[in-house]
Amino acid sequence: LAFREGLPDENLLKLFFLSRHIKCLLIFSLSLGLIFLSGFFHMKNRNYITSKRHKELLLPSMPCHAKTNVMFLKTHKTASSTVLNVMFRFAEKYNLTVALPAGQLLHLGYPKTFLTDFVEEFEAIGQNYNIMCNHLRFNPSEVQKVMPANTFYFSILRNPIPLLESSYVYYKDAVPAFRFSKDVNEYLASPMKYYHWVDNKKNMYARNIMWYDFGYDNNAGVSKRYVQAVLNEIEQNFHLILIAEYFDESMILLRHALCWDLDDVVYFKLNSRSQDTVQTLTPESEEQIKAWCSLDWQLYLHFNHTFWRTIEKTIGLKDLEKEVNHLRMRQKELMQTCLSDQEAVGKDHIKNKAFLPFQSGAANILGYNLKQDLDNRTLRTCQKMVMPELQYTSYLHTVQHPHKERKQLGWHWTSFQKM
Repeated sequence: LAFREGLPDENLLKLFFLSRHIKCLLIFSLSLGLIFLSGFFHMKNRNYITSKRHKELLLPSMPCHAKTNVMFLKTHKTASSTVLNVMFRFAEKYNLTVALPAGQLLHLGYPKTFLTDFVEEFEAIGQNYNIMCNHLRFNPSEVQKVMPANTFYFSILRNPIPLLESSYVYYKDAVPAFRFSKDVNEYLASPMKYYHWVDNKKNMYARNIMWYDFGYDNNAGVSKRYVQAVLNEIEQNFHLILIAEYFDESMILLRHALCWDLDDVVYFKLNSRSQDTVQTLTPESEEQIKAWCSLDWQLYLHFNHTFWRTIEKTIGLKDLEKEVNHLRMRQKELMQTCLSDQEAVGKDHIKNKAFLPFQSGAANILGYNLKQDLDNRTLRTCQKMVMPELQYTSYLHTVQHPHKERKQLGWHWTSFQKM
């Protein structure tokens, strides 16, 4: 252009260098702009991921699909009623079929060894149940006839020391071995004085109850070879064993294993008792339990170890702590939303008797009062979270088998029918 205009050479050179300088300046400015925009979008994306991660609570980086075929071996006095509530709510959320007790049974044949006959409409439904979680005495060959081949099996254990004290108070009137001793320490001072073999079928709660629930002889000899064989068999039959003393950690581990959402495992503690019914064990009694319930003690020690080893391999302790905190925050939110008292209350203070838990022995089983004027959707959510085991079992039985006779509980639970 400059040559066409006939400019002098000196002016031409000035113009040439000026244009080159402007071009470099424009490129530099454009580069700065791109760097700024890149940083902006990077920060925005990072904030989004952080927010999403907070919302989804550190889900695994690899995609996974929620497991919907699940068998939970519900052991006694191990916080298992709370787990059952989690399982029932998940089943309703995804419209899954639950293997419920047949007829007027409230358990799947317990304390008898499980048979398919104990499941409502097994002959018609066959191996098409998704969830199994009511009390049963484990019998793998029969359970496998009910549950699909890809079923996830898990259970929960509790330290036998507080477990036996809890069993003593809860089953005080029902178990012959407990009935004639004044307290748990007297029973443990000389258990064979009260524990008679003729009453063995009624005395399973008084010795090695978890061993019995897993389907084994709770009065078996404690040989190292036998115990190890049973532990190996349980590891083969079950994908995961939770620990009641670390219940929140257990729920996070279960959530990861099943690829469930946080709200699928959030819970209100159910079937717990008031502290004034807890009997204080002497140091001698605690040591006696380790010997008297030696099978349960070895079972607990073994799977308490595998529990923490599994966490270290799959989640890690740091991420576990974060997720446990999120679980507790969500639980607190739901308690503030649902509960008028913000905590469990004694049986005499439960206003709606439809939510009164089954009362047994000398225990005062706690329950909950819901807030008034909750909207319908929130009310249904809150009702399910506080619904005791027997009422929830009966309710689901009516939903799944409307042509069958309702289970007779002795409570006014018809208010659940429209949920």
